[in-house]
Parts: sequence; structure tokens; C-alpha cells
Amino acid sequence: MTALNVRDFGTAGKPPLILLHGLLGSSRNWQTVGRDLSDTFHVRALDLRNHGTSPHTEEISYESMVGDVLAWKDREGIQASALLGHSMGGKVAMLLACRNPLRVSRLIVVHIAPKAYLSQAHRAEFAAMNELDLASLQSRAEAELRFESRVPDWSMRKFLTTNLERTDSGTWRWAVNLPLLTQALPLLEGNSLTPNDRYEGPVQFILGGKSRYVSEADRAKLPEHFPNVRVTVIPESGHNPHMEARADFVQAVRSSD
Repeated sequence: MTALNVRDFGTAGKPPLILLHGLLGSSRNWQTVGRDLSDTFHVRALDLRNHGTSPHTEEISYESMVGDVLAWKDREGIQASALLGHSMGGKVAMLLACRNPLRVSRLIVVHIAPKAYLSQAHRAEFAAMNELDLASLQSRAEAELRFESRVPDWSMRKFLTTNLERTDSGTWRWAVNLPLLTQALPLLEGNSLTPNDRYEGPVQFILGGKSRYVSEADRAKLPEHFPNVRVTVIPESGHNPHMEARADFVQAVRSSD
């Protein structure tokens, strides 16, 4: 198992809430929301393996990420907790809940469905990152400009550059394990669940109304895995409701308690 980096929000003694980020994200994505929720929960946001400041590994799979989270919970003495995952982190959270139901008091999945996603946008984004000449790079702003031909969305270009960090010598490097994540992209885009996976505890899916990432057909199939499911739609948000509609998102998470 891989020892994961964690950002800790809130006060010990409050109900634990574990946050898992999406592909190419990190615990840093949860800083504002984590502080907002810390009056209700003891919030911990994890960097999944090969992301943020958690270790780089030689392999990645949904099973290995679940194992990392469980090992971290064991070290912290956390038996059952609320578990919230966004996008790829939602796939990790779903698998963990289905295979280890006694470790999850309730499950919150943010804008992802239990299905495979084959995304040309992901391929363009990874191509842009792999093509970036780090040796000649002067700033994150310059990286955003170089991404323009591959990644048309301004907010996505800015998000990708959050994975750039300076070395001690002043050059730039990727914080994520870019070669491994590139190789593993087809696996990560796949469905983390099998048809027999099931979690009977309370489940909330929080979806952005402006995105088609989770369709009506996807919503109709949720009870096959999660019979105790409810869906909350935030109309003014897209794929990232925790960033695009923070107040409504925080209210939705609190309502899951």
C-alpha cells in the first residue's frame, strides 16, 4: 500500500468525512470546501497515489487506490466514515463502498456514473501535457498559452497547470506521475464496478445540471448498484460543482448527513 498525503480540516471528534479528488486533481482542490464543511465534519482530503504530493508508484488501478485509502483509514483508526469522491475519486469511492460496506457510513458521489467514459478531451489534455517542453518553460502562464491548440477550455488549461511545480534548481516538473497516468488512461476511464457490485447504505449523487457527463439513462441505472440512492442536481454547475457552485454544493453535502 502507498502512504497518502492528507490535508486535515476541522476538529477531531466531529463525524469523519473523507474527500477524494478526480483525475489530475489533488487535495488542494478541496481547500475551500473543506474549510466550509469543517464546522460539521472532521474533513480529511487525500492525494490519491501518483497525484498531488502522494508517492509515485509503478502501477495504478481502482483496486490499488481503494487499498491505499483503507490502509490510511486503518492508520488513522477510522472504521466507518462518510466518503465523498469527485469524478475518478467517485469511482474509487463507489468501489470502496461496494467491496467494504462496513467502512462507509454513507457515500457521496460527485458528477460521475458507474460506467466507462471514453473521452477525446482527456486524450487531448494528456497530449498537451506530454508535449510541453519543460526545459524551456518559464511560467504556468506560458504553459497555458502553449496548451491553447490542444485544450480550448480556459479553465481546463489553468487546471492542468496546477500540476506544474518548480524544482530546487528553478526548472519545472509535473507533480503527477504523468507517464504512468498516460499509460493507464484507458483503465482509469473504465467502470470501476462490476455488475454484481452493490452498496446498500445511504448514497447521494451530486450532479451539475449544465453537464451531460451523467445522463438520464445513467441515473436510471444507479439503483442497480445503490438501492438507497438519491440524486441532487445543482442547476448552475457543470462537472465541478464543488468549484462552480460552492455554496449549493456545501449545502447538498450537509443535507446528506
